[in-house]
Amino acid sequence: MRKILLTGGAGNIGSALAKGLLAEKDTAVTVVDNLSTGSLDKLPRGFENFKFIKADTNNRREMTDIMLANNFDYVFHYAAVVGVKRTQDNPIKVLEDIEGIKNMLHLSKNSGVKRFFFSSSSEVYGEPVNIPQNEETTPLNSRVPYAVVKNVGEAFCRSFQQEYGLDYTVFRFFNTYGPHQTTDFVMSKFLVAALKNDPITIYGDGSQTRTFCYVDDNIEATIKALNNDLFVNDVVNIGGAEIISILELAELIIDITNSSSEIKFLPPLEDGDMTRRQPDNSKMKEILGRKLIDLREGIQKMLNDEEFMILMGLK
Repeated sequence: MRKILLTGGAGNIGSALAKGLLAEKDTAVTVVDNLSTGSLDKLPRGFENFKFIKADTNNRREMTDIMLANNFDYVFHYAAVVGVKRTQDNPIKVLEDIEGIKNMLHLSKNSGVKRFFFSSSSEVYGEPVNIPQNEETTPLNSRVPYAVVKNVGEAFCRSFQQEYGLDYTVFRFFNTYGPHQTTDFVMSKFLVAALKNDPITIYGDGSQTRTFCYVDDNIEATIKALNNDLFVNDVVNIGGAEIISILELAELIIDITNSSSEIKFLPPLEDGDMTRRQPDNSKMKEILGRKLIDLREGIQKMLNDEEFMILMGLK
């Protein structure tokens, strides 16, 4: 049986990945999370080969005990301070996550881990020079602390492979949404406001464009990359290619939910709210071998998900 450690597994993407991995044959999953932003309510239930440990990856002693006791085959390091507003309000806390990245890489190298998976972010690209944003050709130019940490993490992955032979895969996530997402993120924030007929607030004029990836596509691509040894020692954009402005997203959600919500505009964020973001997702599509879930279908999946309604206090 292969043994997998997943840090940050009580968050949106992490909890979905835990459930997806547990559905795989002969796979045991241990989730580590300090629950600073994650929630026990999101964790999988009813699996004998699942274990949760409350711990902080920034604490070397805690993680050493866990790693030495379990002999993991693979590590998915998804633990991080997340959320645009939260990361802007707590820049020092964000930068402290570099310690967690170093801890996990050192411990993986020392304990015989076969491959290290790192959750990076579209934030590393900064304000795009070219659209779509390609893993090899687009400069990494963002200076906000969250993006700096992800960029540093990628550099550590490359360096550990070069110096110690520890294989890695970096996933750069572009706005993955799903039933376990909190209202710190735009999709859930807009949906909850619309369902309550509350005002939907937008930073700036809403002209900034994004793409959105439903969590099922993210998880399937990730697990296939693991199972089939795809893009080893490489970087993969994980995101949708359907471009929509933030204002158009708010209007779409109001339409789908038949909401009476008004749209209200707030002053723009001081930093980190890029005007455009769109991945070159050729590698992801190669992994999946199918079309991605479109935005309207993904939103409907969230609305039909009873767990999302309960987590958001809507049921």
